[in-house]
Amino acid sequence: MRIGFFVNDIKTEEPGYTTTRLAMAAINRGHEAWLMDAQSFAYDPDEKIRARARSAPKAQYKDSDKYVADLKGKNARVERITVDDLDVLMLRNDPSTDSGLRSWAQTVGINFGRIAMRHGVIVVNDPNGLAKAMDKMYFQLFPDEVRPTTLITMDRDEIKAFVKDQGGKAVLKPLQGSGGQGVFLVDEGSGSNLNQMIESLTRDGYVIAQEYLTAASEGDTRMFVMNGQPLRHKGKVAAFRRLRSGPDMRSNIHAGGKLRAAELTDTHFQIAEIVRPKLVEDGMFLVGLDIVGDKLMEINVFSPGGLGSVHKLINVNFAHTVIESLERKVHYMEYYDRSFSNAGMATL
Repeated sequence: MRIGFFVNDIKTEEPGYTTTRLAMAAINRGHEAWLMDAQSFAYDPDEKIRARARSAPKAQYKDSDKYVADLKGKNARVERITVDDLDVLMLRNDPSTDSGLRSWAQTVGINFGRIAMRHGVIVVNDPNGLAKAMDKMYFQLFPDEVRPTTLITMDRDEIKAFVKDQGGKAVLKPLQGSGGQGVFLVDEGSGSNLNQMIESLTRDGYVIAQEYLTAASEGDTRMFVMNGQPLRHKGKVAAFRRLRSGPDMRSNIHAGGKLRAAELTDTHFQIAEIVRPKLVEDGMFLVGLDIVGDKLMEINVFSPGGLGSVHKLINVNFAHTVIESLERKVHYMEYYDRSFSNAGMATL
């Protein structure tokens, strides 16, 4: 199997990233793994998609530090590959990190992935599904029973009224963004700063005002969903808990959150089942669900991370499970002469 991984920028890839672990798992299972980034693609006159891509030189890797060093080093294979000849193209970029001067890069994977898909490449997550999820408005398309009460607006008075209706306590965050960036907790002690919070957020666009979930004080649970089902291997589920660090309300690891083993309940699995039909419909192969209490806080469909953290916590390498699923998809595509639609393979 020849598999390509599209990332924001190869130079910023790190050993602990989930993409790194997936690429290593592919190599260790005997496949070719190519990495390409936002400036790599070309649509050539012969109507083929090509990309300047990098591949690590060895056939086996036990250490992700060594893999990344080889991938970025002088001995890496650097070729202009034909993307249409890949079996799988995995879109693993985070559009929110390419705002501002690199806003052109936010939809590169989606746009070139659509063309590659037309030529029979399995592209995950499905580019057409990802196009719907370019900001957090996508979250509002899921059943309301799993979502906190939410207002999305740029109007200061509407935000203030929402906060008042919520008893003076609510969460404010940008419609676009990830990793806990620009997230504010409004409570009785921050009322005098509410105007400044709103002004700061509206400079970059729409604001999400959201019900504060009291269970958030206990952190959140990241559960991985693959092919519409909780990602499992040998009876274990790929999930972990993130706890707050000190007074910071955010439990994101980038914001200093601490990891613990997840204690999954029927509620977690019920939430996954409620969102399953929409994820499958949109061709979302690998997704991260962030759950607080009995509600979803976020659905990460672009580059859900943390498989390495799960591996460390419960000693299960789910990266191999993900690659096994892609192998099955390639087998079906070859057997049926690529007659399956990309989104139609979501559960294979």
